[in-house]
Parts: sequence; structure tokens; C-alpha cells
Amino acid sequence: MNKNRQDKKLLFRVKKKDKNAFIAAYDLYADEIYRFAFFKVGNAEEAKDLTSAVFLKVWNYAQSQGLDESQSLRAFIYKTAKHLVIDHYRQLREIETRLDNAENGLLETLTDEKQNPEQQAEILSDMDLVRAGLEKLKDEYRDMIIMRFVDELSFAEIAEATGKTAGTVRVQTFRALQALKDLLADKK
Repeated sequence: MNKNRQDKKLLFRVKKKDKNAFIAAYDLYADEIYRFAFFKVGNAEEAKDLTSAVFLKVWNYAQSQGLDESQSLRAFIYKTAKHLVIDHYRQLREIETRLDNAENGLLETLTDEKQNPEQQAEILSDMDLVRAGLEKLKDEYRDMIIMRFVDELSFAEIAEATGKTAGTVRVQTFRALQALKDLLADKK
């Protein structure tokens, strides 16, 4: 079943306060939301906490307010995640940006054991360059790149999550990629 149809079915069932559907939605989207939060806060524990808070907030909202059937459940979850990350940074305003913690070993890296150590080192080096470039982008551009290319959201889903039109999202994603490309070209 394609993801959009699965999302619509889950949305309908969650709207009806079906706990099993919400568990299925959690299983389907938790890793994506964790990655999104992780790229935003740069700390595994905080990203886990934010992920849990996102799903708790979505469930509570579904119970009390109900969900609009015209929404995408995935986009609604991302919108909630985005707002909780903003709230997180509001609470930590006096603390330094967490994205700089790569040097302190707080960022986890994913490795493929099938690759040889040289390939892994090259990939990690490239990931460090991209991560450093993402840190220098403005938040809006960073969000576009993460949602589109890391979490593979469609332009429509990003538009719904950010409250922008799909056309605006396409243009901003192109501009974000161009800005990242320029930053990476300067590093080489």
C-alpha cells in the first residue's frame, strides 16, 4: 500500500480515536520525526524526548479537538514537531545552539557494516561537511532540506506542515539546495 493511502486510512482511524491506528502511525513515523528533531537539536536524548512529546501532543489533540480529514496525518505530525522544536529552543534560549555538538560526540552516526572502513570514513567526512553546511543555513532552508531529502516528505506535505503553498516550498527548497551547494563549494 502506498504511503499516502496508508496515511489517509490511519488519519481516519486516529480521528475515530483508534489506539491501534495511533500505534501504527507511531511505528510508521517515529523514526522520521526523531531524525527531524535530531537534526534540529543535535542531541539524541533531546530528540527522543521531543519525538515522544510530539506523538503525545498529536494523540491528545486527536482526543480533544479531533483531526481534519483534509489533512495529511504525516504533515500534521511534522507541523507539531516543528512547533515543539521551536518551543524547545524558546525554553533553552540562553543555551548555545546544540548543532555544534558534533565535536563533543553527541551526534550519533549511522554506519553500514558492509562497507569497508575507507568508505565509511569518506561517507562520515561527507556527512560532516553537509552537517556543517546545514548548520550555516537559515532555519527555514535547513528545515526544507531535512523534510524533503532526509525524511522524504512531498512538497504538498511540507507545505501543509509549514503553512506555505506547494509552489513556495518548491522554490525555497531549490534556494536551500543552492545555498547549501554554495557553502559546500566554499569548503572544498
